[in-house]
Amino acid sequence: MESFWSIMQRELLDRRAWETRSELASAIFEWIEGWYNPRRRHSGIEMRSPHEYETLYTTTTHAA
Repeated sequence: MESFWSIMQRELLDRRAWETRSELASAIFEWIEGWYNPRRRHSGIEMRSPHEYETLYTTTTHAA
């Protein structure tokens, strides 16, 4: 979890000033759903992105 916050701080939060909480909340959502989950690889899930892993799990579960 610390790695997640560190990456988000570096890649999103420190890059500009946010005028409203709503603007920040939208940016965080877009960052997580648009970059972090679809593209980031993780060793704990066989070097897949969370999106790939969930898709594989859902496909495997429904096929069984």
